[in-house]
Amino acid sequence: MTTNALFSISSAEEFEALALQVFKYQSKHVPIYKNFCEHLNCTTETVLKLEDIPFLPISFFKTHTVLSEKKESTYLFTSSGTTGSITSKHHVAELSVYKKSFSKGFAHFYGAVSEYTILALLPSYLEREGSSLVYMVNSLLSDSNSEHSGFYLHDLEALIEKLQWLENQRKKTILIGVSYALLDLIEKQNFQLKHTIVMETGGMKGRRKEMIKEELHAVLKNGFGVSQIHSEYGMTELLSQAYAKKNGDFYCPPWMKILTRDPEDALTLVEGKTGGINVIDLANYYSCSFIATQDLGKLNPEGSFKILGRFDESDIRGCNLMVL
Repeated sequence: MTTNALFSISSAEEFEALALQVFKYQSKHVPIYKNFCEHLNCTTETVLKLEDIPFLPISFFKTHTVLSEKKESTYLFTSSGTTGSITSKHHVAELSVYKKSFSKGFAHFYGAVSEYTILALLPSYLEREGSSLVYMVNSLLSDSNSEHSGFYLHDLEALIEKLQWLENQRKKTILIGVSYALLDLIEKQNFQLKHTIVMETGGMKGRRKEMIKEELHAVLKNGFGVSQIHSEYGMTELLSQAYAKKNGDFYCPPWMKILTRDPEDALTLVEGKTGGINVIDLANYYSCSFIATQDLGKLNPEGSFKILGRFDESDIRGCNLMVL
């Protein structure tokens, strides 16, 4: 199977068929995932449908190299972390697959990136190396073909001036920023944006007190003068992103899917109630496409999902395979 097939999925049946093919490959050729599956007695003979596929706890990206034995790591993405903490490491075999995933994912939800000016306010990500978010945004900036697109570190005055100029010119603009930096920006200047999408990504990164999403979005909507705050859901361990355009309801591109697991039993899936977020990211073909995250969320009936919080490893019950 070629990775190109992953980006032309057009039905749930096609997604499931490809997911089972990806499972077959990864359970054979990704050593840590193979080991994990063997401990669970999951094989290609027992895994016959999507719900049978086991999800690797995301913590393994901190302790193991999650990569196909048939591939070599060409790029390393790392997560942010507090001083002394162990960070996740995502070994990427083919950067072209990541670029195809985030480019097609952006276009799926927003149309051609060339139609936008993109302003990025991501100081905590820019201040370290190995951020997959910075890599993605930098590529989108380049593809936007706008001389006004760019990163802003701490020069909020320059960003305010640029935003106001773009608004006056009625230029379609996306401002993507980490939550605390967006709050810093509206404390300096209130806006009434009519041609700009404001997209938050990530939390407070220890710079401010954490806020529930509804409260954060209410403050940002008021400060930017917009009716909705958009959100991006991604992480170091993934090669795909989900987007929320309103009300915090995230939607996945066709090659990505969210399932929820019972917080009391990590190996049991649940529907219609809050659970741990399990991500199927088929773009992660040479790594692991089936990841049990530390996010809590809930699936909506029409297929979107909400992120409701996080829980640490001490709260993940029912799985004694965390220390393979």
